[in-house]
Amino acid sequence: MADNNAELVFLPLGGLGEIGMNLALYGYGPAKKREWIMVDCGVTFPGPDLPGVDLVLPDIEFVREQRDNLKAMIITHAHEDHFGAIATLWPGLNVPVYASPFTAGLLEAKREYDSWMREIPVTIFKGGDTINVGPFTVEGVPVNHSIPEPMALAIRTPLGNIVHTGDWKIDHAPTLGPKTDEARFRAIGDEGVLALMCDSTNAMRDGVSPSEEEVSASLRKVIENAEGRVALTTFSSNIGRIRSIAKAADEAGRQVLLLGSSLKRAVAVARDLGLMEGVKPFVDEDEFGYIPRDKVVAILTGSQGESRAALAKLSRDEMRNVALAAGDLVVFSSRAIPGNEKAIQEIKNGLVEQGVHILTDGEALVHVSGHPRRNELKQMYEWIRPEILVPVHGEAQHLTAQKELGEQSGIAQVPRVRNGDLLRLAPGPAEVIGHVEAGRVFKDGKLIGGFDEMGIGDRRKLSFVGHVSVNVVLNSKFEFSGDPDVVPIGLPGFDDDDEKMEDVLFDAVLGAVESIPRSRRKDLGMVREAIRRSVRAAANECWGKKPVVTVFVNKLG
Repeated sequence: MADNNAELVFLPLGGLGEIGMNLALYGYGPAKKREWIMVDCGVTFPGPDLPGVDLVLPDIEFVREQRDNLKAMIITHAHEDHFGAIATLWPGLNVPVYASPFTAGLLEAKREYDSWMREIPVTIFKGGDTINVGPFTVEGVPVNHSIPEPMALAIRTPLGNIVHTGDWKIDHAPTLGPKTDEARFRAIGDEGVLALMCDSTNAMRDGVSPSEEEVSASLRKVIENAEGRVALTTFSSNIGRIRSIAKAADEAGRQVLLLGSSLKRAVAVARDLGLMEGVKPFVDEDEFGYIPRDKVVAILTGSQGESRAALAKLSRDEMRNVALAAGDLVVFSSRAIPGNEKAIQEIKNGLVEQGVHILTDGEALVHVSGHPRRNELKQMYEWIRPEILVPVHGEAQHLTAQKELGEQSGIAQVPRVRNGDLLRLAPGPAEVIGHVEAGRVFKDGKLIGGFDEMGIGDRRKLSFVGHVSVNVVLNSKFEFSGDPDVVPIGLPGFDDDDEKMEDVLFDAVLGAVESIPRSRRKDLGMVREAIRRSVRAAANECWGKKPVVTVFVNKLG
């Protein structure tokens, strides 16, 4: 029974307006007393505009305020953009976490790797299971995606049913199950669905995704036709693809080795859960040099250009037991996440300089995305027949493409929703009724905080203009007691006239102090500011940039 004043609301704090950092809240109850569940808790990765930052996380200040009303955190699958923030954000919330065995296993494997991570108790919940949390009854529905054990969620409430797809696609021939459960989705559609929250990543791509079996067959041809070694890079959690590669290598008479710690962790978890059955054991890295070139396949991390991953190290020839040579082949069994293109290009250039051949998706069928194309989206609309469609998981262009597709397909209501929008789903028509601050916070070393508190703006500035420290000591007569110290960091060494930058700035310090009458030097704050301005002006005159300047002025006696 629905409470008379109760509302059913949806509040995304990440993932609507970007690809990554997915975090959705569903609330039920009167405005002042809602109970909430959280679906997914993901991260995104920093670009060069965030120097030194390790991870970008959704700002969950709103959730912290509602902590007593938060009933559960439910994770659809173990990709970083859906579960990567749990380790950092869960300790402040301490709510029950529901996730599949593979997700729980990866979380535990991460903890063994990261000593700072707290143990997070996980209740196992997978496709086909149902749980009751507060006013919500949540059923996991198996879907296919590029990772083991993904699920959509059917969320039943007194005001209507919601289907939250998570990441999914329709693949009738995957190399690793489950298949997307059409019969279950049709049955849920028959019950009546108020709202469908649907993955938009590939909403701009026509047609249907190829199957993983087709990718497997294509990879086998690539490996059979290769003359030298073959190295394939893919996402470490894509166990189905790793199985495809291992099977193709075996059929081509080659042995397989794994390179990269995240890959080894994911495969170890998959092996524990029986997902690697029928795959021969992998060979050790130190055996690499002894295997004939045409008898080896390496699967490795680094498909997104990560500088510390195995592929980047190979491109710089920095690995101890493993190296590639002219005539070997590197296959990118992946697609570039927007923003990573430049880093990936650098790695490709490093490999090409070594005489290595490169094969990417597009030149051959070596990858298939884990997200639904337009015909698959239409199929889901037909199964579910929702009253409301909310495109999620995408940048503005993806969300808008799915909004248009939904409207063309005859779905009555397709509201425009972005991070922080509080969408009322019921009662009444779907409507954005408020907004919550939905910024981002940054994990930087051991600390977490906002842009300003972590000093990221200053750090960015320092990376462009450098820093100068000045230390001046005045005696009792307010004259110099010894030479001032001037320490420039990150500035050019010499100016145009070949004069040392340090000397140019030193002269600026002397000039600044000497231009102030001795009687007025008692105001040390004023002296400090005069030196700062003089040093910035001198640098600007000979360099054209103003460094950050820190000045210390002290008086003896």
